[in-house]
Amino acid sequence: MNLLVKANKQTPTLVEVPVDALEYVDFSAHQLADGESLNITGDDRELCVVLLLGKVTAACEHARHGHQTWEHIGERQSVFEDKSPYALYLPPHTSISIQAHGRAEVALCRAPGNPEETRAPRLIEPADMKRSVRGKGANTRYVCDILPDTAQAHSLLVVEVITPSGHSSSYPPHKHDTDDLPAQSFLEESYYHRLDPAQGFVFQRIYTDDRSIDQALVVEDSDVVLVPKGYHPVCVPYGYTSYYLNVMAGPKRVWKFHNDPQHEWLLDL
Repeated sequence: MNLLVKANKQTPTLVEVPVDALEYVDFSAHQLADGESLNITGDDRELCVVLLLGKVTAACEHARHGHQTWEHIGERQSVFEDKSPYALYLPPHTSISIQAHGRAEVALCRAPGNPEETRAPRLIEPADMKRSVRGKGANTRYVCDILPDTAQAHSLLVVEVITPSGHSSSYPPHKHDTDDLPAQSFLEESYYHRLDPAQGFVFQRIYTDDRSIDQALVVEDSDVVLVPKGYHPVCVPYGYTSYYLNVMAGPKRVWKFHNDPQHEWLLDL
């Protein structure tokens, strides 16, 4: 299975994970011109809509919770601005229409939901998102928790990360592919990559202990990398800044990872 999904910037859907590529995680990114709309019919999955850039009005409909509208939301014009995004959490069977005011880009992050739960659609504002710094030296990166495991959802976890020029990320290599809590949780993952400048690239390796998966990928702007299991470090070449949006989901909504023991010594540097 090829774990790299290439983008097509000439179409409204920039990139879309193939159906059934992963069991729990589904992802797509879409670009909208001024006045254009993206309409999504709700199904049995929960959805986190991340407004990557631009300004939109979003209107949703749910049989139990009725109609809600959020007008002219969005503050940043690039994912590389030092600002958190706006996002929406939508429970299963919520339909939504998103209209752009100027150019906009949105990400649709989906995972299995429970239609019997009573969570309502909600706006997640930038002020509600925790921002933090991870790592040190050339392993420093900047994290924004959009939908962490402390926030209400059934299975979705969503986070975005900025990695500076010449730095590594998701490093030392770690994995979360074994349902063995409290030691480790099983979570599939997708990475939606952006680069500044956009002609750049990053390297990402996905590998397992037994090397049944071992792929080293050259990833370009707007590509998606799939992580069904295994370790998944990212390296950013000099001169470029990396952004990625992570979507994780699995049978239990807990992020508990395990470092590759061959490289865990790096934490002592």
